[in-house]
Amino acid sequence: MRLRTTALLLTSISALLLSLVTPAAIASPDKQTLSKISPESNQESLTLSELRKKYSETFKFRGPHIKQVALTFDDVPDPRFTPQVLNILARHHVKATFFVVGARAQKHPELVRRIHREGHMIGNHSYNHPLFKNRDLAYFQKQILRTEKIINSMTGVRPKLIRPPYGEINEDQLRWVKRSGYKVINWNVDSKDWKGLNKSAVKSNILQAAGPGSIILQHAGGGVGADLSGTIQALPDVISVLRKQGYTFVDLKRLLHTQESK
Repeated sequence: MRLRTTALLLTSISALLLSLVTPAAIASPDKQTLSKISPESNQESLTLSELRKKYSETFKFRGPHIKQVALTFDDVPDPRFTPQVLNILARHHVKATFFVVGARAQKHPELVRRIHREGHMIGNHSYNHPLFKNRDLAYFQKQILRTEKIINSMTGVRPKLIRPPYGEINEDQLRWVKRSGYKVINWNVDSKDWKGLNKSAVKSNILQAAGPGSIILQHAGGGVGADLSGTIQALPDVISVLRKQGYTFVDLKRLLHTQESK
């Protein structure tokens, strides 16, 4: 009788303890786990390197292993620097790719038209240069589509190529890029010219890293107080040295065998 009473008492205590634990407490991961989960896929977030492998046809950072290189210039248009870069490219008969920021294009439409008129390729670099990786998909879409509309109104181009600011993007955004027929383009050679480096440093950063199929990151626009004189001064030497090494300069549509416009 005493054993039976003890068993009933233990059962009652167990039931009481279980009632104090809510389903949410059992099912919910802690904050650290939540921060690593993709909102759409319920999978752990991937690094940029992992995203490149998983979406290799959509996410590019270099071209085929042939003696071609692509010069790319971010943060355009900028009346302080973009015309100087365009003048150098024209003198050396080089075609490049320019990634346009929508808000800047609205302020300087004549420079966007000049880039297009002189035969350079145009890509989408967002509307106002945010960091995308921690933003939701709707925000990303709005930035890309708004800039696309601006560029299209000026040039007739709906850019197929997107370069996310700082090279950062998350999987939900990349999944939409793939579904929508765009490509994301990063780089494998960083001039680091945005740091205000001098001619020698910019030149060294490019020439030491450039190789077959390289996509070279430079800037032809910047924020208040930006100093891109290093890139402008180094550019003729970079072109001359790489040509002597047997490289051909091409825009990204030729390097990656893709189209400029969707």
